[in-house]
Order: sequence, then structure tokens, then C-alpha cells
Amino acid sequence: MQEPTERQGQVPASPWRSAWRRLRRRPIALVGLGLIVFFVLAALLAPVLTAISGHGPTDTDKLAVDRFLGGLPKGSLGGVSSQHWLGVEPGLGHDIFARLLYGAQISLLVAFSAALLITVVGVALGVTAGYFGGKVDMVISRFMDIMMSFPSLIFMIALLSVAKDVNRVLLLIIVMSLFTWPYIARVIRGQTISLKHREYVEAARAGGTSSTRIVLTEILPNLTSTIIVYITLAIPGLIGSEAGLTYLGVGVQPPTPSWGQMIADSELYYKLDPMFFVLPCACLFLVVLGFTLLGDALRDVLDPKGGNG
Repeated sequence: MQEPTERQGQVPASPWRSAWRRLRRRPIALVGLGLIVFFVLAALLAPVLTAISGHGPTDTDKLAVDRFLGGLPKGSLGGVSSQHWLGVEPGLGHDIFARLLYGAQISLLVAFSAALLITVVGVALGVTAGYFGGKVDMVISRFMDIMMSFPSLIFMIALLSVAKDVNRVLLLIIVMSLFTWPYIARVIRGQTISLKHREYVEAARAGGTSSTRIVLTEILPNLTSTIIVYITLAIPGLIGSEAGLTYLGVGVQPPTPSWGQMIADSELYYKLDPMFFVLPCACLFLVVLGFTLLGDALRDVLDPKGGNG
């Protein structure tokens, strides 16, 4: 006699609840999730934490640096003390702890906003091209090819360099999204072409259901896992792009704190004050690592054909 697969009276677990259970069994995924939560909370609580520490991101403390030694921090480990928990920046004596917190705000704001924008644009165009096909697909696909053929880094640097009197954070979000959306659009287009030939979609179409309703109720729900995985894996690249563009001098401008700017400024002092170089690099590495670990685990868990589940 075959054993029942479900206990009597027990409600079957939803696919998302089952995915969460599988995800919890992966230590690497929990490490990644923990890193993400840590940096998100640090960014959200930046005003509270800096109020406790007593120093804002643009506050200067010239007493904490030695002007006779070229502005190097006084004391060991880059000026770590009870007043400056992670030391101070050489020169003006900005508090590193405060600037790291507000730098996290900038990095996560730019990355999350750009990820949201490329998802909306990419999914909309990808679904449209994949579902309707024909000339619509041809036009959108050729547009994707054109956008993907641009050397994106060069064009991002050029656009950011030309537009100087615009909000830098907003400009970063728009420019980074402009050259990134075709990649998710191409993935979604391929998935949509596969889904539109499924029996339940054909049945809905034969029953007179409108194309809009089919896309919203039959196609998009089945693309959710793909979209979530793509966003999670795209965010690390967006964080790195923001830091890289700022490092090159075309991203966020001083006095706005940014990890990329801190890394660029630390080049002059990395031998004399290595903490100034190590701390923003460590933050950038850990937050990218967190999203990468979580994204890889989500891809294995949510892809029914991949991973061990």
C-alpha cells in the first residue's frame, strides 16, 4: 500500500514556503542573507548610529589629525578611539564610521533603484516581444541588440562627465539602467516564448481571454522566480558599477560620502594609513559577496531543473 504524500487535513505548503524551507537548509544562503540584512540595517539606521557616535559624515575633526605629518590620523589603526570608532580620514578628519554608513546608503539606494528600473523596463519589453512575436519582436529585439552593442562603461563615463549640473544619484540610476535593461529583457523574452505555447495559455487564448489578461495572470506569475533571481544577481554588479564610476570621478561627488570615493582618496595613504583603504574595500566586498551568495542559492532553489533543491 502506497503511503500518502500529505497528511490528512494538512494544507499543502505553497511553492514559496517550500522554496524558503530549502533555502534555510543552505548555510551559504543564510550567510549571504545575513550580510545583506546587516548592510541594509546599517544604511537605514545611519542617522541613529551617527547620532550615538557623535559625528556626521561631513563633520571634520582637525584635532584628530596631525598637520605636521601631512594630516595623518593621530594614534594607532588610523585614529581609532572612543570618539572615532573606526578612525578618521587623513586630511580633514572625517569620521570613517559615519562615512561608511552613509556610503552604504548611496550604494544600496543606487543599486536597488537601478535594479527596479531595469526590471520594469526589461520585463515589459521582454514580455511584449516574446508574447506578440512577429514585427513587434523584431523591432524590440533589434533595439536590444543595439543597446547591448554599446561599450557601456565608456558611454556611462561620457554621459556622466557631460551632465554635471544634475543630481548625481539620480543620474547614476538612469545611466546605469540605460545600458543594463536589455540583458534581463532578453532572458524574459526567451522565457515568455516558451510559456506562451503551454497548454494553459493556449486554453486561455482559445477561451477568448484578452492578451493583457493572459500576460498578467498566466505569463508574469510564472516569470516571478526568474525575475527575483536576476535582480538578486544584478544588484552586486550595480553596486560595483556605482563604486567604480565614483572611483573614476564621474559618479557621486564630494562631500557626499561614497565607498568608491573613499577608496579613491585612500590611494595616497594606503601605505601610511592602511585602515582608510581596507575598511571601504571590505564593506564593498562583503555586500557584493552577500548578494552573490544569496543569488546563487536562489537560482538553485527556484529553478526546478537546477540545483539539488
